[in-house]
Amino acid sequence: MTAMIDALGPPADPLAAFPAHRSEIRIGYARVSTGGQTLERQLDALTAAGCRRIFHDKRSGKTAERPELKACHAFLAEGDTLVVPSLDRYGRSLADLITMVGDLRRREIGFTSLHENLDTTTPGGRLVFHVFTALAEFIRELIVAGTREGLAAAKARGCTGGRPTVINADLLRAARDMLPNPEHSITSIAKLLGVSAGTLYNHIPDLRQLRGSGHAKELASGQRPPA
Repeated sequence: MTAMIDALGPPADPLAAFPAHRSEIRIGYARVSTGGQTLERQLDALTAAGCRRIFHDKRSGKTAERPELKACHAFLAEGDTLVVPSLDRYGRSLADLITMVGDLRRREIGFTSLHENLDTTTPGGRLVFHVFTALAEFIRELIVAGTREGLAAAKARGCTGGRPTVINADLLRAARDMLPNPEHSITSIAKLLGVSAGTLYNHIPDLRQLRGSGHAKELASGQRPPA
């Protein structure tokens, strides 16, 4: 379909498990998002799952500042399996989850979520993630199509005052999903959603953090990210 569907690799064999050659080493990652939450239950579950080492963050998943997650990704080696207590402890959104699991696949690293019983080292788990990918792309296309239809209807009624100044929750969600992707500039995202770049800046306080999470690799390599 699009780049998002390609995130988990070529769909020619959606049931192919990964990694192809497992090291049997399981590394855990846990996160709590509020001061009142504790890590003990997550840590116990990861330990029981056979994790040799566990990384953990104590902050909201909505921020890009998750140093232990970065350290965890750097620590993982080909053949290892990353284990998380649940999907919401790992990804900030469905698109974010798909991107990160896709990166793991390209590195030949498996992924397991205990609560959802998803395991990419099995054909069934791999298939579920392909379904997730297709669903995320379908939702995005519906949002974009609905936005364009709304703009066309407004224009037909004679409302030609330029881009709308009000952005709804669905458009904000779509923008947040696309911002970490370095292939999309802020200007192109705004144009696609039918709003101004200024509107995105005004309604997404952590916009620069979202961009930074997607451009980390580009900045490290000296490449210049899009505006």
